[in-house]
Amino acid sequence: MPYRFLSADEAAESLHLRPHDLDELVKARLIPFERRGDRIVFRRQDLDDWASRHILGSAGSDPVTRDRPSWPRACALSPSAPLLPGLIRPEQINAAMSAKTKASVLHDLVALAKSTGWVCDPPELAASLLARETLCSTAVPGGVAFLHPRSPDPYRFTRSFLLLGRTLRPIHYGAPDGQPTELFFLLGCQDDRLHLHTLARLCLLAQKTDLLEQLRAAPDPAGMHASLITAELAVLSAAQR
Repeated sequence: MPYRFLSADEAAESLHLRPHDLDELVKARLIPFERRGDRIVFRRQDLDDWASRHILGSAGSDPVTRDRPSWPRACALSPSAPLLPGLIRPEQINAAMSAKTKASVLHDLVALAKSTGWVCDPPELAASLLARETLCSTAVPGGVAFLHPRSPDPYRFTRSFLLLGRTLRPIHYGAPDGQPTELFFLLGCQDDRLHLHTLARLCLLAQKTDLLEQLRAAPDPAGMHASLITAELAVLSAAQR
């Protein structure tokens, strides 16, 4: 993977954190880092894992402790610009997935991703999704999961995209509250910054709007897509007031 290690300045820019905030996280050992002589570097994959865990924590999956005050800056890129219209269309939504297990959810979503023509190596995508779920489930309270590869790779996809699947029946997917999941997003982003901000945007919508209820009630992919776009516009409009 290109740029496997990041300097402190590169890590702060990637996470949209102030250098001082990153220094404080390092001093408190609240973020993964390595020492190379007198330099501190950050392994990109460890940083991506840390960032996604904390963003998912904003949706209630994992309590975020002392570093919470500095973390919202990492979710603030282009706060007034919608992300979703450029990432998802109705044909990227499956409103009736027959999957009944975690393995079959992964299989069905990879098949949907393959059908877009944007995935360079579907088996590698499946392996990376499984590696991320093995590390920690991407399901959060509310019956939704945000699947994504273990680490973004610019060569995994020919463009960035978002998929959404809704299972016919909720399944147990490892949500921290022990409740089943029926809504499954799959993030396919070419770069880590877009990945983190898309994940943060989706978690914000799940937390601050009734989007999840609308997605469950929508009759078809077109209705689910309309609910997504409308919810994002509503949140952005409220933020500008």
